[in-house]
Amino acid sequence: MTAACSRSTKSTSKEPAVTSASLPVHPMARTCDGAELVEWDFSGVTTRAAILKPEGLHENVRVPVLVALHGRGEAIKGPERGALGWPNDYNLTKALTRVCAPPLIANDFEGLVEDAHLAEMNAWLAQHPWKGLVVVCPWVPDLNLRSDTELVDYGRFLVETILPRVVKEMPATNATGIDGVSLGGAVALRAGLAFPQTFKAVAALQPAIDDARVTDLVDLARVARTKRPDLSLRITTSHEDYYRDVTHSLSDAWKKAGVQHDFSELPGPHDYIFNRGPGAYEMLLWHARMLGS
Repeated sequence: MTAACSRSTKSTSKEPAVTSASLPVHPMARTCDGAELVEWDFSGVTTRAAILKPEGLHENVRVPVLVALHGRGEAIKGPERGALGWPNDYNLTKALTRVCAPPLIANDFEGLVEDAHLAEMNAWLAQHPWKGLVVVCPWVPDLNLRSDTELVDYGRFLVETILPRVVKEMPATNATGIDGVSLGGAVALRAGLAFPQTFKAVAALQPAIDDARVTDLVDLARVARTKRPDLSLRITTSHEDYYRDVTHSLSDAWKKAGVQHDFSELPGPHDYIFNRGPGAYEMLLWHARMLGS
């Protein structure tokens, strides 16, 4: 499938684009200015993707890629509105502006942050000024989470259609992570573990999984680590998450199986306020660390 068109919210009357394969990675990647929203559709496929492209990049610089998958609420809104879940409904555009100008404050997290964790995040940002990520936010259909075929097919679409276009049209390196919340978290785990050669970091926020899925995810993580020993894994839940218990069970099962991973339980409910606060910042900073941004 080939891309049909793209749409940007800002003027793009700049110098001719350079394919990212020719761009060097620079340790001081950018003057941090937030992100530009670019929207894509695709010929032959009823879907869309919203791309948050870092602004203020120095000339001829590339940064890592994060694929961020939304929840079921956006799945049922359809492609045009659903693809804007992370940029607009979950305030990720604002979060990308804030990580450029630390220190972060409790209001950035909708008040859902513990003082010690906030201090840790600010200490990391002080030592590692934000260089940027290309954040790719594709629409996720309301997939059957019990169907491996649907989940792997969606992952294949990301790997074979969306990401090649990202590398071609965006200032992107090949260091790529995948993450998501709720429905998107479950999809990110299954799709990410199916393609470890593509995804260096696989994570999920409040993933919509059930107990029957835990054993499968243990086996999948073991196989993925065999194929990619440096694969980074993370799962995150919250105090009032519907999936808190099963997420703890998955973490315990991974520990028992020797699958190293990061695990955190943060304040907040399974709702938009979590996505706009702890979820957005946890996702951005963890992937920046894992992908070398």
